[in-house]
Amino acid sequence: MIPAMRALAAVLVAAAAAPVSAAAPGPIALHEYPVPAGSHPHDVAPTGDGAVWYTAQAAGELGRLDPATGHVRRIALGRGAAPHGVIAGPDGALWVTDGGLNAIVRVDPRSGQVRRFPLPSARGGASLNTAAFDRRGVLWFTGQSGIYGRLDPATARLRVFDAPRGPGPYGITATPQGAVYYASLAGSYLGRIDPATGAVTVLDPPTPRQGARRAWSDSRGRIWVSEWSVGRLAMYDPQAGQWHEWRLPGADPMPYAVFVDDRDTVWLSDWGANALVRFDPAGATFTQIPLPHADAAVRQLAGRPGEVWGAESGLDRLVVVRTR
Repeated sequence: MIPAMRALAAVLVAAAAAPVSAAAPGPIALHEYPVPAGSHPHDVAPTGDGAVWYTAQAAGELGRLDPATGHVRRIALGRGAAPHGVIAGPDGALWVTDGGLNAIVRVDPRSGQVRRFPLPSARGGASLNTAAFDRRGVLWFTGQSGIYGRLDPATARLRVFDAPRGPGPYGITATPQGAVYYASLAGSYLGRIDPATGAVTVLDPPTPRQGARRAWSDSRGRIWVSEWSVGRLAMYDPQAGQWHEWRLPGADPMPYAVFVDDRDTVWLSDWGANALVRFDPAGATFTQIPLPHADAAVRQLAGRPGEVWGAESGLDRLVVVRTR
């Protein structure tokens, strides 16, 4: 058990942040919370009750952090588990994409009961990555081996599709308007899934071989993409059918995660700078927020109003930026 309020760092970084333009943001409070050693936390899912769930990839567990006390609850997912992504579903459960089990896993947050939805045996080694629910309650997911799929929790029916251009499907997002998109890291494209048929339309960003890694929708249905291989942030506007790209600050930016908060501010994790980065779409300005410890390796960001959470996979810690 972790003692109460063992936040390893509580740093006001408004002065330390490095704005790339004259537009300076308000104060930002950054805290880190330890999780059990050897967890290798990968993805996070903050929930409405104040808790933060995370995948302990190296331990084969799902963890629940109570930020008020620092206490961590651990739920074993089964022998061979290696969970990657986790999201909170409309049913209140946690839904995990587990590459070790090659299955979608549902975890009841109260009882800790684990239910598996394995992929067909012919789809072994899918390298399951990330999931998102569409507005009908269907779960869509990606696998880096070159697949994407859907699971209907109401019927437990699971389908798997071959992705265009083979390996690569990584981050996935659903828009408020009902569309579903995924980013292909190896394929360097954004894929738009037709929820009715499962067919994919390939959307190529302006920069070739950009390594589209994660994707997140804003409130207007615009898709923001972290371009890992070229150090850029991209945005696709479906209504206009247009792309925009911006290079992150620094000599060698490596944007891994992307997240859009409730105010449509865009956040990224930059491995090149060991920092979190805030992007203001209105002014097209970046603010760099250095992380307190080297080699944090934040692989995913998610949040709730006033908070942006990340998993520091290199340090066995979770990190939060509080903006209000």
